[in-house]
Amino acid sequence: MEDLLRPIYQERAGDANTLGIVIIEKTKPNSPVTDNFDVILLIIVKENENAWQEKHYEFDDKTAAMHTVTEKLLMEWIDTSGYRKAIEWIVNGKVLFDRNEYISQLKEQLREFPVEKRDLRKAMEFGKLVKSYSEVKDLYALKQYKDSYSRMVNCLHYLARLAVIEKGYYPEVTLWTQVKQIDPEVYKLYDELTQSNEAIDERVHLMIIAVDFAISTRANVSAKHLLDIMKAKAEAWSYGELKQNKKVEPYKLDLTAILGFLTEKGLLSAERIETKGKGVYQRKYRVKK
Repeated sequence: MEDLLRPIYQERAGDANTLGIVIIEKTKPNSPVTDNFDVILLIIVKENENAWQEKHYEFDDKTAAMHTVTEKLLMEWIDTSGYRKAIEWIVNGKVLFDRNEYISQLKEQLREFPVEKRDLRKAMEFGKLVKSYSEVKDLYALKQYKDSYSRMVNCLHYLARLAVIEKGYYPEVTLWTQVKQIDPEVYKLYDELTQSNEAIDERVHLMIIAVDFAISTRANVSAKHLLDIMKAKAEAWSYGELKQNKKVEPYKLDLTAILGFLTEKGLLSAERIETKGKGVYQRKYRVKK
C-alpha cells in the first residue's frame, strides 16, 4: 500500500515547506482511528494557505485519506485535544519522511507529556467535567432521568480523560479500553452506570454521589493551572479579570463552572466588593491558604 502512495508523498517530501510525513494503516475492520480508511497519510508543513486540507483516494479496492496540516494547527490540537486522532497517528504511525528529526522530537515530546501542558489539559477536562456534572444534577432534580443519564455518560467520559491525563498519557480515541488498563476505578463507575439492572433514576442518583467524591478528591490537582494563575497576585480576582487572562483562554467557557465548584468545595473564597449600587456587591475570588 505504501508503494502505491509513494508518488503522492514523495512529491511533498521534496518540498522545503514539509516538516514530516507519517503513515498509519487500518488494522481492524472497524477503525475509528483511521476514520475507517485503509490508510492515513499525515503531512505536516510549516505553513499553508489552508491550515488543514484533506484529500481522499481510492486504489485496488482500498481507500486512503491524506491530511496536510500546518505545524501551528497541529500544536493546537496537541495542547487542547482539538483532534485526538492526529496524536495517535503521530505516536503509532510509521515515519516516511522526517526533516531534521522533526517527527522524532515530536514523538518524544508526546511520550513525555510535559507537566505544564499536562496541567493545562487537566484544567480543560476538569472544566468540562464540573459543568457536565452540574447539568446532571439539575436534570435529575427536574426528574428528567433519561437526559440526566445521557449527561452522566458524558460526565464520566470527561472524568476518564482526566484520569488518563493524570497518569501522564494523552487520551486515545478508544478511551475506555485505555481507562480500563490505566484507572480501573473510573472504568468501574462507567460499567456500573451502563450495565446495572437498577432503574435509570437510581443509577444516576448513585452515580451523582460517586462522581461528586471523584471530582472533589481531584479538584486541587486538576485545577492547579487556574489556582497557580490566581496565586500570582495578592489581590482577589474578578471573573472578568480571569476570563481576559490569555492563559485561561482554552477553558474560559467553563470558567464559571470551575469557580463555582472550587468555591463550593472550599478551595476558593468568594469576597464581596462594594459597588455604587446600594446593597449590590461585586464577587471576587481568592485562593484559600
